[in-house]
Amino acid sequence: MLNELEIKENVTIEDMIYEIRGKQVMFDSDLAKLYHCVNGTKSINLAVKRNINRFPSDFYFQLTEEEYNNLKFQNETSSSNYGGVRKLPYVFTEQGVAMLATVLHTEVAEEVSIKIMRAFVTMHHYIGNNEFRLYNAESKLIDHDNRIKLLEDDNIKKTIIEDIKRIITILN
Repeated sequence: MLNELEIKENVTIEDMIYEIRGKQVMFDSDLAKLYHCVNGTKSINLAVKRNINRFPSDFYFQLTEEEYNNLKFQNETSSSNYGGVRKLPYVFTEQGVAMLATVLHTEVAEEVSIKIMRAFVTMHHYIGNNEFRLYNAESKLIDHDNRIKLLEDDNIKKTIIEDIKRIITILN
């Protein structure tokens, strides 16, 4: 059933994971769709309110207007993608998503949670691999910069030596 959702909308769970405030998060509206919440984000928000002690600020937070507008701009989306947002959306970190699965009572909560956790793991690997590649590329760039500087220094030395030879020739 979840695969049908992914194919029908041509969106994978990984595509629903964003980086905000340095954390990987998912929108409450995306989670509501994945968990098949009948009342959408209202069900998500109600579950959180009923279990607020399970959701510290590092598990979920509400976007600022600036963050939300910036995200809409980056993704070239309108607010209609999120059902015409009347209030700023909440986002859930990986830990918040896991906790959400324990308080939601939908038929697909367990299955969806497993898929979401796997998506977060995939994203961690992807980011880790890219950071490693970036580190290697930066190391090579620094090495190349140093080699170019040495070549430039050698060229400067050759130019100085040639100038000194000319001056000696002129003085003799």
